[in-house]
Amino acid sequence: MTEAPMTAQAASTATAGDILSSHLTGLAGAFLRALPLAVGEVGARPGAAAVPTAGTGDLLRAVRRIGGLLHTFGASFESGWVQESRAELSWLLNLLALEPGLVRRAARLLGALDGLSGSEADGPGMLAGHAGAPKARALLDRQLTLARTRAHSTVLQELRSARLHALADRMTLLVADAPLAKPAEGRAGAVLLPQAAAAFGALAASTQLLPLQRAATPYGGDGLRRLGSVPSARGALDADAALAADDAPWHRTRVLVKRARYALEVCGRPSAVLDDLDRVLLRHQEASEAAVTAATAARTPRITPATAYVLGVVHADQRLEVEAARYAFGRRWPELPPGAEAWLELPPAEGWGSAPESRTA
Repeated sequence: MTEAPMTAQAASTATAGDILSSHLTGLAGAFLRALPLAVGEVGARPGAAAVPTAGTGDLLRAVRRIGGLLHTFGASFESGWVQESRAELSWLLNLLALEPGLVRRAARLLGALDGLSGSEADGPGMLAGHAGAPKARALLDRQLTLARTRAHSTVLQELRSARLHALADRMTLLVADAPLAKPAEGRAGAVLLPQAAAAFGALAASTQLLPLQRAATPYGGDGLRRLGSVPSARGALDADAALAADDAPWHRTRVLVKRARYALEVCGRPSAVLDDLDRVLLRHQEASEAAVTAATAARTPRITPATAYVLGVVHADQRLEVEAARYAFGRRWPELPPGAEAWLELPPAEGWGSAPESRTA
């Protein structure tokens, strides 16, 4: 939570620095409250135990929002401080997201394999009774458990490092005094709204580069056949690189959706529509990463052809999830306001300086 929203009279004369300081004070406080909980959660469990989400989730939310605020409204702060802070927050974000991401990936892949190989009331899965299914499941479980154990060790080591203590000290100072620059002395609407509009401009430009026409059908057959143009002699690793290049603009768009969400929060206008887009693109990213994991497992030396076949089916299943997420995004995006102006009408005075209670990361 942040400080209480400003009164209408105070907000009418508020500077950009007032708004940003109020917002950052709340986010830095949330960071400092969640940090010991997150460190305790990591230290209290073995690497294969379930991941508690309270402290880690709250810390991730604070880190993402502080980083997004500094990116969008960075011109209102001292440039050197902004660059250093963003680099350290990015390091912590990638560190904290590693182990929960592997947990979700294991649940996604093993759940997909169980669904494909099981016999439900509406009929058996396409891999029901297949000899390679049990071995494929055991292989995925073993590899993902090992990856998660290594990630847990890395996180545990880094959360005890001097680097994290230095970042915590930086957040403590931020609660008391944000290093504002000259532009922050301007009126809130005149300074912050153009900067927020730039975040929406970047999102719109990124979306124009997406192949939404190709994703306009529910099952995305064109997207699944795209790799037919890659010469087979170039090998599996080149096919992986081609898939990664095809996914990258969508991953970039998700980052920009988050920045636009956080910009609206600073302006007192949280958007459920952007929350929904973020969830769709999260599903896209997680399915894409799960497909890579399945493809990598299928290239494990000395596994049987039946096991490799099952992993190939799981890979195809996850790529179908990728195309389904792209279709869902393409259905939602054209219905949204075409320009930043519709999103960034000057909010009510009492909205400046407030922040949402959303639990969405």
